[in-house]
This record gives sequence, C-alpha cells and structure tokens, in this order.
Amino acid sequence: MAVAVVFAAVLAGCADVPLEGAPSPAAPPKSTGKPTPEPSTPAQTPKPPTPSTPPPTKPSTPPPGKLPAAAPVLRSFPGRLPNGKPPLFVVVSFDGAGDLALWAHWRAVAKQVNARMTFFLSGPYLYPGDRRTDYKPPYKKPGASDIGWGDTANILARTKVLRAAIAEGHEIGTHANGHFCGPTGIGRWTTAQWTAELGAFDRMVRTGPALAAGRAVEPPFDPATVKGMRTPCLEGNRPAYRLAMAQRGMLYDASAPGYIAWPKKADGLWNFPLESVTLAGTAKKTLTMDYNLWFAQTQARKAPIAQAPALKAQVLATYRQALAKSRASGNPPLFLGNHFNRWNNSVYSDALTAFVTETCKQPDVRCVSNMELASWLAKYGVPSGQNRPS
Repeated sequence: MAVAVVFAAVLAGCADVPLEGAPSPAAPPKSTGKPTPEPSTPAQTPKPPTPSTPPPTKPSTPPPGKLPAAAPVLRSFPGRLPNGKPPLFVVVSFDGAGDLALWAHWRAVAKQVNARMTFFLSGPYLYPGDRRTDYKPPYKKPGASDIGWGDTANILARTKVLRAAIAEGHEIGTHANGHFCGPTGIGRWTTAQWTAELGAFDRMVRTGPALAAGRAVEPPFDPATVKGMRTPCLEGNRPAYRLAMAQRGMLYDASAPGYIAWPKKADGLWNFPLESVTLAGTAKKTLTMDYNLWFAQTQARKAPIAQAPALKAQVLATYRQALAKSRASGNPPLFLGNHFNRWNNSVYSDALTAFVTETCKQPDVRCVSNMELASWLAKYGVPSGQNRPS
C-alpha cells in the first residue's frame, strides 16, 4: 500500500548532533537499532553568500516587558497568481537550530532570495549544563539529554541570533528537549507527559539565558507564541502529543511523513508533512529530510569526499523533481526539512542552499515559513479539489 511505502521511507527521520561547546550528555544515547550519523566537520565552514541589497534590519531587542512573538507573519500573498494557480509555497525548516555558523549561513541565504524559514529549536540549546537536572523527562533520569546542554557563551550568542532572526521574519518552532528516539523514547509518552515536556521547553527559553549568564537577560522570544512542533526523529503518539499542542493553542505539526499534496488538518492541527519523493536516478522512495536522503544515498555513512559533487547533484535533482511534481499537480506546498549539520561533506546543506538560491525568486514560488503558510490557508482555505496526493 502507498501508506506503507511512505512509512518505510521514514527510516530514521532525524538525528540531531550534540551542541558545539556543550557538556557531554549525562549518559550516552541508547542504540535504536538504526545507524547513528557522525557530523562531518570540514576544515573550513562554507562562507554564506553575500546578500543582494538586504532589507533594513529591524531592531532585534524588544521594548522592555514585550518579548517578540516566535511566529511572525509580516507578509501576505495572493490567493491566486495571474496564471490562475495558487502560489507554489516552498517551506524550508531546520531541526535543532544551534550551530552559530549555520545560523549565519541560512539567514544570509534567506536575505538573498527574500525567503522566510522555520527553525525548530531544541530547549537544551538555551539551557546551561550545570542546571540540567531541572529537566525531568519521562522514564529518564533528571538531566538526561541525547543532545547535550548549552554553555554560557553559546547560549547568549544563540539568544541574540534568535531575536535577530525573528526580527527578520523567520519563525521559531519547538523540537522539544531531550531528543529521545527509539523504543525507550518519546513514542510512549502520554498527553500529560507531552504537556510537561512543552512546559519544560517554555522554562528553558524563559530562564536559560539568565541562568547561563548569572544576571538578568531577556529571553529571545515569548515561548507561549510558538505555533508549531517537529518531534524528535518524527516519532511520538500523534493523537497524544497533538492534543497537548492544541490545548496550548498551537496550530500545526510538522512531524508526520506524507505526500506532495495540499495539507489537511489532523487532530485539530494542520498536518505539514515531510513528503515522500523518489531519489533522482533511482526507484528509491525517501522523505524530503536531509537525514533520510543521506540514508537513501549511503545508508547514513560518510562517503569519500570525491563523491560529494555527485551526491549533491543527486539531491538537487531530487528537489527539482519534487518542484516539477508540485507544478504539475496544482502547486501544493513543498516541505523541505534539514538539520544544522555538515553531514557527508556538507552535501545536504550545500544542495539545499543551491535549490533555495535558484528557486525562491521564480515567479510562481514563494519561500515561506510554516506559519506564513498556515496564515495563507486560514485566509483562503485549501484549494478546492486539490488535497489529494499527486
């Protein structure tokens, strides 16, 4: 069945890496029976492209007592283009959102092509390791985290970057906290446990920067205004965690596998899926997530650097095929997921950079955050007869 094909394509939906400069987790992650990727770290970090006439930067520091909203919607889009079709929305999102060099890279890419993106933040990226036992995840020891914890310098730098990114129109979602995957992870959590997990995320955002600095520091944003989540490894009991999300007033879930099709609501939330695509030049099905593409290409093993150009070209061709498929099917949104990583000699970050740069200024394309898409859907609805998989 088609559904079985999509779920087979999930493989291992995401695998965040420990924070740079972070203390090691209290205990090593338990094996999930899936290959564990090692981040590839090139000798030099690729320089971000030079923005072409960037818009004026808005103040990144909110007025006293007024924290910025995590999901700004500063632009509007037409219901139909001159050709009679809806805009072709390309939604780029990132899990984890910790690496400062990659924050600079993706913000520069977005400015170059007038894109807005969604960054799913992991709570420990803003919380100091010496206070980790404040976090009490279900079925784990206090302070457990499979992605480590922050340190003062990086926490304060991320706080500044998050404020600046929001001022530029980017959206911050949540990627929860400890990133617990596999049979002992988030799959068995109840709605009450998810409510506690989201509450812990709120506390990390609100108090982490000040705890790290040892002085008063304004949080980067108001966590109560977060509108979407991507669960670790795309796992979790969907009705259970979506109920916790809906009770908080959140609007969309970006965790489930799916198809290139207009989104539908599920459990009271918009379901913004990572989509099933065919790896270019093969018959392999995978998802529009960097880790899944890596798994499809090399079983999530680092290939020799000489293979990087061909692997990048294959990923870029896969994205182009997906875009063409959307155009042939009434312009349903294209959801592309990535991590802040340099896996496999930076193949996936480089391919996505190339795709965004060549695509986002095409006349029918609008590169938007998840929340901008949700706002458009709230205004215009799903185009009639256009929510079937292509």
